[in-house]
Amino acid sequence: MIHKALLDHNRQVPRYTSYPTAPHFGPDVMADVFKGWLTALPDDASLSLYVHIPYCRQICWYCGCFTKATRKYAPVEGFIASLLEEIKLAGGELSGGQVVKHIHFGGGSPSMLKPDDFSTIMKVIRESYTVHPDAEIAIELDPREVTEAKVSAYAIGGVTRASLGVQDFHLEVQKAIGRRQPFHMVYDATRFLRDYGISDINMDLLYGLPGQTLQMIEENVDFAVALNPSRIALFGYAHVPWMKKHMQLIDETALPDGAERLKQFDHASARLAKRGYQAIGLDHFVRDTDPMAEALASKNLRRNFQGYTTDAGDALIGFGPSAISALPQGYAQNTLVAKDYAEAVSAGRHAVVKGKCVSRDDKLRREVIETLMCYFEIDLDSFCEAHDLPVGYFDDAMPELTSLACEGLIRLLGRRIVIDQNARQAVRLAAAAFDTYLQPAAHRHAQVA
Repeated sequence: MIHKALLDHNRQVPRYTSYPTAPHFGPDVMADVFKGWLTALPDDASLSLYVHIPYCRQICWYCGCFTKATRKYAPVEGFIASLLEEIKLAGGELSGGQVVKHIHFGGGSPSMLKPDDFSTIMKVIRESYTVHPDAEIAIELDPREVTEAKVSAYAIGGVTRASLGVQDFHLEVQKAIGRRQPFHMVYDATRFLRDYGISDINMDLLYGLPGQTLQMIEENVDFAVALNPSRIALFGYAHVPWMKKHMQLIDETALPDGAERLKQFDHASARLAKRGYQAIGLDHFVRDTDPMAEALASKNLRRNFQGYTTDAGDALIGFGPSAISALPQGYAQNTLVAKDYAEAVSAGRHAVVKGKCVSRDDKLRREVIETLMCYFEIDLDSFCEAHDLPVGYFDDAMPELTSLACEGLIRLLGRRIVIDQNARQAVRLAAAAFDTYLQPAAHRHAQVA
């Protein structure tokens, strides 16, 4: 019954890694506004830095990230020169008292960087900001690009966590998504990381890929668990060929339907639980000793553009084309155009071209949505009381929530919302009930199932 109800609501809603979400950013926030936000950050603010590397050796057909393929390294070198200028530029806007507690390298493929270039980036970051001695420094890696020399540079640079993009271990599925990656590559990458003291290892798996079966899904879990990562992320493939043209290379007739995708997720979740991994939020599974499990227990789990995180920073500053910054005043996103990005930072300007100032109502709804996404429940009466709001402040969400409750996807106990753990995907539907910007529109978000 729950699966049927989910399929009846299998519409496109955001994953809510921010609120308001990126499609609602606009030209109200430009470089001068962003500069003002940076200079206004208090001296005692804790910072997080996100470094976006917008290049890959080749584009995998399933990829929804902002990136470009290049066989030559020259474009990467040109980008790095601009990136270093941007890092210095933002650092120069700050008072200097702020402390960086999290750094995340994403992409694209940060593992494209040559060892010396990664070291240079970290050197400039440390020269431009005060980095806490115990800062978490995380990097996303393509196992096909990992070498011992690169891992050595990561270790010297202070990397504490690495996330390996695995997706699927089966050759036939890899062929169907344009990503050939034998098991030994993942094994070697894992071994290199541990040999150099980087023991916090994440693995990303995808379900809903062409040709995947339930047996394959379970085998993917077993292969991953055999390498003993501390975290496993289980994401549903979002097929959006109207947004990402390379997805047209995927055979749509081989994609599982919504019902099969739900079965795949359920089988993988059960297998992970059996193997000793605790479910965190919508799509993460961790060992009981992992900091994310501790954050869940202590109600300190957060959600940002990288998904579920233990990062509780006051501000996130993004670097690189398409990177998004999140500051107390709102969101700011860099241009996606490499030429415009390079020209802006070369001229001493921030490359921000759009964003969103957040109102008090936005902040309140963001907190409700983040609480739901992290903990699968919230008491609206208690929330309103804690924030000095009238009891009916969120009455606009109640009709949709009542509908979801009638179909068994959530429970409404007065104004307390509880998401059924057997229908975790319904949390996005519950969150969407609080989204005043969301309009029924195709071709913008991933489907629920």
